[in-house]
Amino acid sequence: MNLSLQLFPSEATNAPHIVMVHGLGSAATAWKPLIPFLQPQYNIITVDLPGHGKTPLDNSQPMDPRSLANLIVKEVAQQFNVTSFDLVGNSWGGWIALEIAADNPQSVRSVVALAPAGFWLASFVQVFSGVSALRFLARSTAAMAPAFLKYEWARKSGFERVSPRWRNFSIELCIDATIAIANSPGYVPGSNAMVQKRFDSAIDSAIPVTIIFGDSDNTLPATACQERTMAPAHSQWKIFEECGHAPMWDHPQEVAAEIFAASGVNQ
Repeated sequence: MNLSLQLFPSEATNAPHIVMVHGLGSAATAWKPLIPFLQPQYNIITVDLPGHGKTPLDNSQPMDPRSLANLIVKEVAQQFNVTSFDLVGNSWGGWIALEIAADNPQSVRSVVALAPAGFWLASFVQVFSGVSALRFLARSTAAMAPAFLKYEWARKSGFERVSPRWRNFSIELCIDATIAIANSPGYVPGSNAMVQKRFDSAIDSAIPVTIIFGDSDNTLPATACQERTMAPAHSQWKIFEECGHAPMWDHPQEVAAEIFAASGVNQ
């Protein structure tokens, strides 16, 4: 199948490429807060995964992280002739980014995984109720989101569990996130494809890996979903303070700094 990819070119000469992979029930629009910090030095490629954003759901496409990892590599090469890149992914997309690095050591220069899925203490057996509830609410109210999300009480209702810094979120970010999760037919297939799986692939030690979780992640909490021993031995594991499940929303400048540090690209 064909993925919807978008290129945000850098003005820098010979700028490297970075591929950005969103999470379950999200879309490429989730990267808007981070893009301005990276684009001066990077050609940015954003991905809409199957059944998310502008990519339709194809029932013949396997939705497990490793299959999607292979699909992204193929599509990036076919659409942009890009075969060498850095990676950043969030949640489900963080797991997918790690699988890309594991299977394509010749292509991946570095990977930064933001609150990646797949690090749970026991095999994943159910969807997270908080995320499912948010999706139900979003589907019920998406048409009214631009009107309702002007009010703080509405933003609090939708995003208080997502981030301790929800008050700082722009209305545009909240609308984008609500529309993305409301229009994600790939949500259930993607969730089901993670059942009874964990991240257990080996990543070449020559590829820098940084894993970042927020100290207030209610979606993938530290008590059950942040098992450090499952991470590549050479990876850096960092905890951002006052940060939820989407570090690129809560601390975009700090996330950009970690990407530059991992990749060796000068800011």
